[in-house]
Amino acid sequence: MRATRHIASLDGLRGIAAFLVVVSHVALLYPHLPGWFSLNIGAEAVEIFFALSGFLMASLYAARPLDRVAATDYLVHRFARIYPVYLVAVLCVVLLSLVPGLDYIHPIHGPVEILRHVFLLGSSGVFWSVPPEIQFYFFFLLVWLCLSDARKYRLLALFLAVCVAVDAVFDFPGPGILLPSKIHFFMAGVGAGLLFASGRLRPRGPLVGIATLALLGFVFLSKILMLRDQHDGWGLAMAVTAGIIVFLTAQEQSLSRGLLASAPLRFLGKISFSLYLFHVPVMFLSMKTLGLFLPGPVAVILSVCLAVVFATYSYHLIEDPVRRRLVEGWKRHRARHAVVQPSEPRGRIASTA
Repeated sequence: MRATRHIASLDGLRGIAAFLVVVSHVALLYPHLPGWFSLNIGAEAVEIFFALSGFLMASLYAARPLDRVAATDYLVHRFARIYPVYLVAVLCVVLLSLVPGLDYIHPIHGPVEILRHVFLLGSSGVFWSVPPEIQFYFFFLLVWLCLSDARKYRLLALFLAVCVAVDAVFDFPGPGILLPSKIHFFMAGVGAGLLFASGRLRPRGPLVGIATLALLGFVFLSKILMLRDQHDGWGLAMAVTAGIIVFLTAQEQSLSRGLLASAPLRFLGKISFSLYLFHVPVMFLSMKTLGLFLPGPVAVILSVCLAVVFATYSYHLIEDPVRRRLVEGWKRHRARHAVVQPSEPRGRIASTA
């Protein structure tokens, strides 16, 4: 098994998911608009995000030797990737919540709620999906440990498998901010990532591209057209479907790649986390201003564009530079303090996820 190369189509898939989360919140902010503005597909988009995370962790890290240095590098990279811009977004919402008369739509009030969100246990607005993501990063260390030496850690692997199976029997219960309720989406992605990195199954031909786009379209259109149960979106079937979509997308067949690896979707994929975190406050403020004197559809289009512009600045001014500085700072710290024996090569982890 080998770590996978960068896959452009996965950037586009992430971009589609982020954009669909944005449009799914239009009805929340502009409830007076016609019903066809109500695209209630945000949950399916987040499911894709979760499966993507599992896929990337498995394909990027599972083939690497696991030791203390590698595990610490991994956690530093994950923290630097997620937490700084997340904290800025939380503080922005706290400030909006304090403005008298503004009535921010997803407020964070009081010291308890603020601390819950700062310590990754909050559930206001889109922030609910970040805690299970972080929890999965820690859980994946155990998966990585099992994969590093299957014979030595076979009892741990069995224990983890039993825990997930019991969780499935009880239909993945618990609050949405806790990993047990979402573990099946991450693990579906892990399975897809391991299969992809192994190289044992690489379907080819135009049917792969057609299947990729058709399955992706079905997941979202079937919800819009009410072809499936509106309340069964977080089940095991959807987790497997999300894993299959990510696996097929990673094949980069020319037909699906032509769409998913296109420049606009890859750009949205690059800024997707900032777009996900900041689109509601930006669109809310746009609604409070532009919505007062512009027709509803025009105000919606402009607010979505402003959310993309704000996310672009957030990525280039906060998300990417802070991540780079934290990672580089950690590397300098490790170089100064680590004592590396001649027989022990230094661990190195890619930061492309």
